[in-house]
Order: sequence, then C-alpha cells, then structure tokens
Amino acid sequence: MGIVVVGTVAFDTVETPFGRGENVLGGSATYFSTSASFFTDVSLVAVVGEDFPQEHVEFLKSRQINTEGLQQIPGKTFHWTGKYGYDLNEAQTLDTQLNVLMEFNPKLPQSYRNAEYLFLANIDPDLQMQVLEQVENPKLIACDTMNFWISSKPEALERVLKKVDIVVINEGEARQFTGEANLVKAARSIIALGCKRLVVKRGEYGVRFLLPRPILWKKSLTRPVPVIPLPAVS
Repeated sequence: MGIVVVGTVAFDTVETPFGRGENVLGGSATYFSTSASFFTDVSLVAVVGEDFPQEHVEFLKSRQINTEGLQQIPGKTFHWTGKYGYDLNEAQTLDTQLNVLMEFNPKLPQSYRNAEYLFLANIDPDLQMQVLEQVENPKLIACDTMNFWISSKPEALERVLKKVDIVVINEGEARQFTGEANLVKAARSIIALGCKRLVVKRGEYGVRFLLPRPILWKKSLTRPVPVIPLPAVS
C-alpha cells in the first residue's frame, strides 16, 4: 500500500492561551504525511519557497517520506497565522499568505502515478484537482479542506468533492459550505454530491461518521465516534 498526499508544507504562527509559536513547521501535508508514515509508505506533493530550511526537509526524509514531489521555487513559503482560545475546537485565522502556492503547478513524478491511495489534504481545490487527474487508477481518494477555500473557491471545491470517496471536514466548515445550520442536514447535503463516506470533525467531541446508505448500521445513516482523552501531564 502506498499513499500520495498533496497539501501544504508551511510555516505556522499559532497563539493559544498556553503559548505562542512563530514560523514553526506546519501545513496539512506535513501533518498528514508524518502521521501516515507510521503505518505505510507516503509520497509527498507540495511546494515551498527559497526560505524553507533544509533541516525541515531532512525531518520529512527521516520519517521515510518520499520528497521527490516536494518542489522548491523562488519566493516565500506559505504562511498561516491563527489563534485558539480555551475552546480548542475552532481556530481563528488571522492571516493567510499564499506566497509560492500562487505559482504552484504540481507535476507528479512517474513513480507517484500508480498510487493505490490518494489524500487531497487542505490546499487550493484547483491544485487538488490537478493532482487527482494525474493519478492513474487509485483505489480510494479522500480529501480535506478549510474555511478559506470554502469562501474563496466554492465551485472548484464542489467539483473536487464530487470525485472523491471520502470527505473530511469540520462541523463549522460543513455548515459554511452547505448553508445549513443543522449538522445532519449539512452532512446529507455533502453526501448527496456523491462521496461514499463523510467524516465530520468535532474537535474534543470526536467525529461523526456518515454513510450515503445504511451499509454498516441498519437503523441510522450516522455514527458518532468519541475521542480518547490524553492523560494529564504534570
């Protein structure tokens, strides 16, 4: 099994009630590929600027992540600035600097094109579509997104959602994308686009897993999945 992931490799500046980190390694593709590398082979598709330090690339390689698809081009790396309050379920975006993402033209190495699994991590939906069209015959395609793309490129995002098997989205984004205040109605609107599974993230409350028809659960189209609390560290 091998996974190709396209998304952001970025600098994040994040503030919480417990501290602040500036220009730390972040990005949707970074987090996904690092997590997935514990279980399978991962091939990364992303872009960074000339300001991106080699030590971060070495970190990715240390996780046995294939970085052949990581492009470095002139300009600054994508930078997201956000803030969390004591309610860590929702992030407040303070600044989004697309930088080299605006020039990114993803071209998959030949070795990536026969991947069995494709994850379209949070990134411009037009770029998600470009990568999707270059993978030859994947068994399963999943995607994620965020409020920035929902508000700026809703039509492009809808085209992507119609072509994937699994959609991952948080509850605020589900409401924003569909215009439905009721979470169940919002989820059913997304399912109606054609995906086979929907995972609605609910932060500390877990996720809600939805099916287009009752395949696993005869009485319900939805299934809540709770989180496992981390032990307190003194």
